[in-house]
Amino acid sequence: MVGYALSPIDLIPDFIPVLGYLDDVIIVSAGIYLSLRMIPSDVLEECRDRAKSELQGGQPKNWAAAFIIVLIWLVVVFFVVRLGPIAADLIHEATPWQ
Repeated sequence: MVGYALSPIDLIPDFIPVLGYLDDVIIVSAGIYLSLRMIPSDVLEECRDRAKSELQGGQPKNWAAAFIIVLIWLVVVFFVVRLGPIAADLIHEATPWQ
């Protein structure tokens, strides 16, 4: 289902109003439903119990991952602010219709 949802090839192309996205919603929903039906009930129940027991202490926090994500965003913002004017000047110089 993930492959179909992310694939650029659709049953009905997305540029067709309403129908283009409607087929995605129907096919992905049906795929999720069928995937859940294929999981044995005892396995699903065991996983739900395990998830409940792990969330007893609240939401898990991974500060290292949060730090890395914030660092990546800061680097991106720095490069956009720092190199944005330089890129704009290069594009302006390269245009033949000045």
